Amino acid sequence: MKIKIIIADDQALIRDGLKTVLNLEEDLEVLATAENGKEAFELTQTLAPDILLLDVRMPVMDGVECVRKLKSIHSTAKVIMLTTFNDDEYILNAIAAGAKGYLLKDMEIAELIDEIHNAAADKLVMPSSVVTKLAEGLSKVVDEKNKCRAIEKFTFSDREKEIAKMMAQGFNNKQIAAVLFLSDGTVRNYISSIYDKIGLSDRTQAALFLREFFNL
Repeated sequence: MKIKIIIADDQALIRDGLKTVLNLEEDLEVLATAENGKEAFELTQTLAPDILLLDVRMPVMDGVECVRKLKSIHSTAKVIMLTTFNDDEYILNAIAAGAKGYLLKDMEIAELIDEIHNAAADKLVMPSSVVTKLAEGLSKVVDEKNKCRAIEKFTFSDREKEIAKMMAQGFNNKQIAAVLFLSDGTVRNYISSIYDKIGLSDRTQAALFLREFFNL
């Protein structure tokens, strides 16, 4: 089954070039392209893609606002922000809005294709430079008391460590349950305990924190 994609970028050269390259892959299909967030939002509602490659800065509606609107209608499309801006404010806003990942336009096309497959498999996608930016930005999200407690004072059980590492690698609950031969409810209970210990409740922020904690 092909992974269906919509590309949104205000530069025709970028969106048309990506469409041409991605359509060369046997399991990828670009359904449409858009030149702003409003068009991307409307096309996503109509065509129901698996992946939306979305630029951050666009006229009419920017990428972050497009993600917010898609999440408000419970769109199932996995959104990857694709941009030239390695800026922590853009990154944090995009991820907080519900983006699945954040990639930079200077990456190799082979790497982009790999990350599209990862996002389609429900994994978090972003280069190490972006992870570093987000790790630095955690201090804005987690107060010093919780941060100190998370880094210095809590301990994981062996099972919690297994699950926490899988969360850091982008596995969802069903995938964790299947690999560890646990019920969905048991996995949810373990994840709830992990959230309590690290002082975070957002899955993406927790995954990023755990990546740093386990040096993954």
